[in-house]
Amino acid sequence: MPLHAITEVYGEAGLRDRFALEMESFPAGERKQLAEALELASDLHAADRRVREPYVNHLLRVAIRIIRYYGVRDVDVLVAALLHDAVEDHPAELAGLETGASHAELTAAAVAELARRFNPRVAELVRSVTNPQYDPGRDKHEQYRIHVAENLEHDPWARVIKISDFTDNGVGVIHTTLEKATSSARKYRPLVPKLRELVGRPDTPLSTQAKEHILDQLDLAEERFAAILDE
Repeated sequence: MPLHAITEVYGEAGLRDRFALEMESFPAGERKQLAEALELASDLHAADRRVREPYVNHLLRVAIRIIRYYGVRDVDVLVAALLHDAVEDHPAELAGLETGASHAELTAAAVAELARRFNPRVAELVRSVTNPQYDPGRDKHEQYRIHVAENLEHDPWARVIKISDFTDNGVGVIHTTLEKATSSARKYRPLVPKLRELVGRPDTPLSTQAKEHILDQLDLAEERFAAILDE
């Protein structure tokens, strides 16, 4: 069953059950790391929502997609997938600092805390997919696209996380309100060509089958963006 269909029918509980099933095939030590990452993500995002659903649903779908559809068994990548928005959205809570600290201080401290709790590679993967503090005088969506393109250029595993994140937002654009769908389509549509190019690179660490699946998903996202914006 597609991940958004699981969400619609079974909600957060269904996604948690699906993730637990995926975890069963991992060694005990790696299952423990994944469970700890999910617990931390759940705590940090407990009050967050994505319009119509708990935010943790998005994190679960991103991680499950990487395991099931991309065939990735690298536990660091999966831990980072579960925590990919933690530094961006909740740096003070993660780092245990007052919110009065600067954006740079909060980000550095939050990344350091992930390195302490898990390992430096997890922390750097999360850093690579964390948005910077944007210049208020420039278009926010344009800055986002430039940041994504630059950061994914030299970090192949971060590409995998970001592509799953993008797929969840892009293909899933129909599972939200019209206002949010329109905003998301405008934000994400210009990124599709760049993501296609990145997916096709030899150093993107995915099988040919996984890459073909992703390219099909990007085509579907583009179709949905066009339906929202052009029609």
